[in-house]
Amino acid sequence: MTNDKRGKVYLVGAGPGDVAYLTVKAYNLLAAAQVLVYDALVDAQLLQCVPPDCLKLDVGKRGGKPSTTQAQINKLLVKHCHQGKQVVRLKSGDPLIFGRCTSEIEALKASGCDFELVPGISSALAAPLFAGIPLTDPVLSRAFAVLTAHEPEVLDWEALSRLDTLVILMGGQNLPEIVHQLVGHGRSHLTPIAIIRWAGTPDQQIWTAQLGNILEQTRELSLSPSVIVIGEVVGLRKYLQPENIYLDEIIRHSQVEPVNESTTTPQPMLSNFPSSPSSPLPLTGKTILVTRSVGQSSQFSDRLIASGATVIEMPTLEIGPPSNWEALDNAIAHLSDFDWLILTSTNGIDYFFERLIAQGKDTRALAGVKIAVVGEKTAHSLKQYSLQADFIPPNFIADSLVENFPDQLDGKKVLFPRVESGGREVLVKELAAKGAKVIEVAAYQSCCPTGIPPVAELALQNRKVDVITFASSKTVQFFCQLTDKIYSNNDASQFLEGVCIASIGPQTSKTCHALFGRVDVEAQEYTLDGLTQALITWATNS
Repeated sequence: MTNDKRGKVYLVGAGPGDVAYLTVKAYNLLAAAQVLVYDALVDAQLLQCVPPDCLKLDVGKRGGKPSTTQAQINKLLVKHCHQGKQVVRLKSGDPLIFGRCTSEIEALKASGCDFELVPGISSALAAPLFAGIPLTDPVLSRAFAVLTAHEPEVLDWEALSRLDTLVILMGGQNLPEIVHQLVGHGRSHLTPIAIIRWAGTPDQQIWTAQLGNILEQTRELSLSPSVIVIGEVVGLRKYLQPENIYLDEIIRHSQVEPVNESTTTPQPMLSNFPSSPSSPLPLTGKTILVTRSVGQSSQFSDRLIASGATVIEMPTLEIGPPSNWEALDNAIAHLSDFDWLILTSTNGIDYFFERLIAQGKDTRALAGVKIAVVGEKTAHSLKQYSLQADFIPPNFIADSLVENFPDQLDGKKVLFPRVESGGREVLVKELAAKGAKVIEVAAYQSCCPTGIPPVAELALQNRKVDVITFASSKTVQFFCQLTDKIYSNNDASQFLEGVCIASIGPQTSKTCHALFGRVDVEAQEYTLDGLTQALITWATNS
């Protein structure tokens, strides 16, 4: 019996390790994979990107240990493809750079299997970048060669020794032979060399020295897996980094033998970096879990990444239309009766104007109605509809809106489109206390997503998160609801021990105190920019 469904094998490059360096296509393929066949050097967090029911097969080749043969791997790929499965063959780096893909492609073609190659960032390019080493330079390196030292005896060392820059993969165990061959074929023993181990991961280590002394300095060290860079460009590393980073490395690793000022031979320097070491960014080394709405713009994440953070996004809100449009439709039909329209969120604005247009109206229907918004972001969203807010409170919270309202509210009729449940009851009470007649209408509703992205769940379980950000009370509530499903004791405080809780403002902080018992960082300006700045200040002072 045959399966009518046609399978396909995707030969995918996993990049240098961290999920942040996957291509978008690779991530999407993992998210839809039915079978995952992966190598030994593939980072564990990538395995969490596949669906829960995905069959995961470890076929990694490990030196000196039993491993799956290439023939067996070929048969696995063909077998699952013929079963109609969507198969991801995940390889470290790029699949066609020392990825042994030729044999697999030949087997797939011979068996009539559909396949596709998906590129990845090779460690040969990424590792030098993470170490701050340029592979080309107008003077020092007009060319570079990438080679594997797995079998050094088959390489043309005479030709290689004449090239400006060498990038060597799988060379850690054969470093003595590499040095011997290069020096023996005329390469100066003063030639700079860098060894980058576990590039692009939190465990990244870098050793820099010269061909003449690298063996002495690394004799007792494990150098696998690593990328080796040899050439004068290695010496540019210290000049292409801000001075404070280079000095910080020396201070943090003062146990390494210091430079002997009486000689021109530099001693090796070990440095640890969670990401690219060439940028002295304030949030470097911090992994930040960003709770947000499903489908929400990632501008906040982009700000954090630009400040050096590793960001994991965890949607904790799903926004949709209200259960009933009747109240909002009725208010839109009588907009001229209102003195003020109050909008407290981007969601409220989008759903209000979506419904306004659905009713055959446009912004002219708001002629004579003043608009108050809470926050610059909400004001900016309003401008997308070619409207300017008449009032923005000085502090971007609802309480400030009432305290600083520019109009006498007694007898004024106010329209307040808001979330269907769990919204700002205090705002309505305070407006009513000042004599306003407030008409609340449901413009949208928010609910909790059904699950946690695998990458976020793995990071929480393994205590790899340094900071969790919350931009609303609902994100706090739904975060707890989601995590209750994976922690049987329902005690968020236990697995959040040592994790910084960061809040966008007082109302969100109040909810954090109620559910977590604390808040570690609160934005002074109640915006995402303000929250970013608060985290930078916290990281700088901690």
